[in-house]
Amino acid sequence: MSESGLAAATTPRLVATDLDGTLVRSDGSVSAYTASVLAELDRRDVPVVFVTGRPLRWAREVFPYVGSHGLAIVTNGALVWDVAADGPCLERMIPAEVALAVAGTLRESMPDVLFSVETVEGWSTETGHTHGRRLPPVREDRLERILAQPVLKLLARRDGANPDQFVAAATELVGDVVEVTHSSFPLLEISARGVTKASTLKMVCDDLGVAAADVVAFGDMPNDLPMLTWAGLSYAMADAHPQVVSCATHLAPGHDDDGVAKVLAELLGL
Repeated sequence: MSESGLAAATTPRLVATDLDGTLVRSDGSVSAYTASVLAELDRRDVPVVFVTGRPLRWAREVFPYVGSHGLAIVTNGALVWDVAADGPCLERMIPAEVALAVAGTLRESMPDVLFSVETVEGWSTETGHTHGRRLPPVREDRLERILAQPVLKLLARRDGANPDQFVAAATELVGDVVEVTHSSFPLLEISARGVTKASTLKMVCDDLGVAAADVVAFGDMPNDLPMLTWAGLSYAMADAHPQVVSCATHLAPGHDDDGVAKVLAELLGL
């Protein structure tokens, strides 16, 4: 693995970056330096696409930095949002019957697992299990009711579980019908089969006429692995999950040290 930027041979045509633990600092802010680098890339017509596991309601916090191309990929690739129009460009949903079957299989093996779901309208949860989220749910009801319609993401929480072991166990049970990953504490992030950050980013790049070889990607957690593997040039943050460090071709400074912006400034000679 090379240190930041030193092995890059060409200027990227598109930048794809995760947010939490990657572009955004630990206090939730985007530094003035990072903001200035993003603005300069926008002036140079190099799109910086945010590709995040965040749901829409949290992704809105960084929409002022999206740039003139106007797109953000949220909910691990399940939703592409047109920031200027404030509406969806693409929704890649889990069919209701699939989500309900997956939840049933997981609960049969792990009776203590708790479920919630993400939709464009917000998040809904099983009755009595608000999970300490920042915002109250739009709906709190029985599992079969919150899964009566297609969802962007099914979330499964198991307090006290080892996140990596939790993902491995769930993948063994349901990985043939859905995508299972995680980005922090023991909370499974489950998407429709084939829906990852990488597959949706490829759709966006195809529309823009950008090849994978011309994309540089940044990430820090297992939900970033497909994107980092797909992109022609990939950077793990210095404090990234070990799987991400092993997967990426290069290492960037940490997110609290403006690692993404520093690498981009070097790559583009800012």
